[in-house]
Amino acid sequence: MTTRNRQLRVDSLARVEGMGALRIIVDDGRVEHAELDIYEPPRFFEAFLRGRAYTEPPDLTARICGICPVAYQTSACNALEQLCGVELDPQLRALRRLLYCGEWISSHALHIHLLHLPDFLGYPDAVTLAADHRDLVEQGLALKKAGNSILELLGGRAIHPINVRVGGFHRTPERTELAVLIEQLCRAQDYIVTTAGFAARLDFPDLELEHDLLAAHGDRYPIETGDVHTAAGGGFTAAEFPRHVTEWQVPHSTALHAAVDGHHYLTGPLARYSLNHSTLSPAARQLAAEIGLADSCRNPFRSILVRCVETYYAIEEALRLIADYQRPARPAVPIAPRAGTGHGVSEAPRGLLYHRYETDADGVIRSATIIAPTSQNQSAIEDGLRRIVSDNLKLNDTALTALCERMIRNYDPCISCAAHFLTLDVMRR
Repeated sequence: MTTRNRQLRVDSLARVEGMGALRIIVDDGRVEHAELDIYEPPRFFEAFLRGRAYTEPPDLTARICGICPVAYQTSACNALEQLCGVELDPQLRALRRLLYCGEWISSHALHIHLLHLPDFLGYPDAVTLAADHRDLVEQGLALKKAGNSILELLGGRAIHPINVRVGGFHRTPERTELAVLIEQLCRAQDYIVTTAGFAARLDFPDLELEHDLLAAHGDRYPIETGDVHTAAGGGFTAAEFPRHVTEWQVPHSTALHAAVDGHHYLTGPLARYSLNHSTLSPAARQLAAEIGLADSCRNPFRSILVRCVETYYAIEEALRLIADYQRPARPAVPIAPRAGTGHGVSEAPRGLLYHRYETDADGVIRSATIIAPTSQNQSAIEDGLRRIVSDNLKLNDTALTALCERMIRNYDPCISCAAHFLTLDVMRR
């Protein structure tokens, strides 16, 4: 296949959450355009939060995503609790982390086994994959079920949990209720070790991203909270996020692009792992080494390995939190409204999720900003597409298009999380 003028177009990306399209233009052997078109219809979440009570965002924003609702609930709670000047009791904080571990296990299992492995093994979907690799699909479903069990117990249900509130929970479980999860989680831990060993033998295209990395950071591997750090050495709090991260509109997408301190960056598993490898548990670091991961990873095709390690860690962390659990003295910390602005971040399975709320003295929301991981990664995804196409122009259109789709799915883009919408300009003549 020569490097003639070519145009590749995918009108609807498969195996991603939400709606998106891809357009690649090659002119005289050079990639002229690589555009990821997120065309999720406007849902105006930021707009309809205005005028609502400060207690409502955890329930409302959870509806943004059916796969990672806890991420939206947690970032919202972090922002509003910071605004109102309250700190969770230690046991409530631990319970929130446990809930989030359930989401990590469920979401990562879905992506690894049902959305990502079919790419590596040459299958169009997980149903076809199951015909030849039934064990892999069944293990993935069992892993997802283990994560869902945590979500159901602590959140009230696996999709859009209803037990989360600003300040804690509506109800906390008895110790005996959590104990029934242990056996299921131990089996899940064995499954992810098996999957990680299988994934380590896959063929990974060579591609090293040079973007800056951005992730939460703290004394523990970041999940439910933390300050924000970058590979370039920057560090700032959630409240300082708007000073460092800027967004702008591009004509081909309804999701905004983003930069940190003026340059493109990547958030998500690769960033989390590379910036926080030292805070993984010894067992998780050992698993990473056994499957060929160094202390950092910048190849997006190898993100499946990082997700395996993070799934293992989330299961291990869930087991630790259950073993240490003592039922909190109260299900939630009392919280009163106040005027001000609150900022919160947490690490959704796909990357850093930022929320900002401004309220009046009665706790009525005056403005809201939600910046999801997928929109933050759009520039990095498009750059990766340009590079992978440039390196593989000898492939025919069908093979090159398939490679591009694989490239996008590396990031597990949750396209329906694009909560912003284009600015509308009307020109009248």
